[in-house]
Parts: sequence; structure tokens; C-alpha cells
Amino acid sequence: MLRLTKKLLFAIEAVLDIAYNGGALPVQSAEITGRQGIPRRYLEQVLQQLVRAGILEGVRGPKGGYRLARERRRVTVGEIVRVVRALDTGDDPLEENGGSELGRSVVRPLWSDLQEELMKRLDTVTIEELCIRAHQVGVAGEYASRLDFSI
Repeated sequence: MLRLTKKLLFAIEAVLDIAYNGGALPVQSAEITGRQGIPRRYLEQVLQQLVRAGILEGVRGPKGGYRLARERRRVTVGEIVRVVRALDTGDDPLEENGGSELGRSVVRPLWSDLQEELMKRLDTVTIEELCIRAHQVGVAGEYASRLDFSI
């Protein structure tokens, strides 16, 4: 079941921070923690999973950190959600066999349909769009000097 958790919010914020403030340059986790207030215990675990999933790329060395593995316009919020959901080890009530017939036959299918619609929508929202929104509302960052222009 898709739940809005701190870990999910932090993951989206971290990827957005990297795209908005780093561009092609790596962003260190300490910078993200400083700007976004994300506790490091959440951040490092999520960043590593995002690297394994091919959303981020880890850069080693003294000026290392994280950067997007692909262009901003090719990374969606839906991808990030799937990575974080895979980290969640809790039981999914939609997959449980118990419950009433109404729950199994009506409520759970409704919830599954809504979740599927939400994921389809999140698959259309790119990190580039979120960077543009942040710029439009006046969030300070390095966005303007690091736009992705690909033809």
C-alpha cells in the first residue's frame, strides 16, 4: 500500500535537492542534510538504494557525493516511490488474506485501483518539473545555472 512516510518524503526531497543544487556536480550528503534537515540515518540508507536502482550515481573522493544517473527529465517521482517502497518491510494490508468479504471484494480492489492511478500519475512527474516548480516559487538554489538542455 502506498503510504506517505518520512522516508519517502526524504527520498524525493534528496533527489530533488541533488538535481536542483548539483546538476552534473556531485552533492555531498552533509549538504543535503544541511539544506533539507533530513537526518543522516535516513538519508544514507535511501541514497544507497537510489544508487543501486540507477536513479543516482555515487562519486568517490574528497569532492565526491551523489548526482543524478540520468537527465532530470528522465527521472520520475514514481521511480523514487518504488525504490522506497521496496525498503519498507511492513505488511501490506492489501495483500493479506484475512478480513471480511466486503473488504476483500470491494474495499481492497478500490484501494488497489486508486494506488495504481496514483502511481501512473507519479510516473509522469519528472524531477525536471519539480525543479521548475521550485524555481517558479523562488526556492534559492543553483537551478538556473544548471538546467538540462538536450536536443
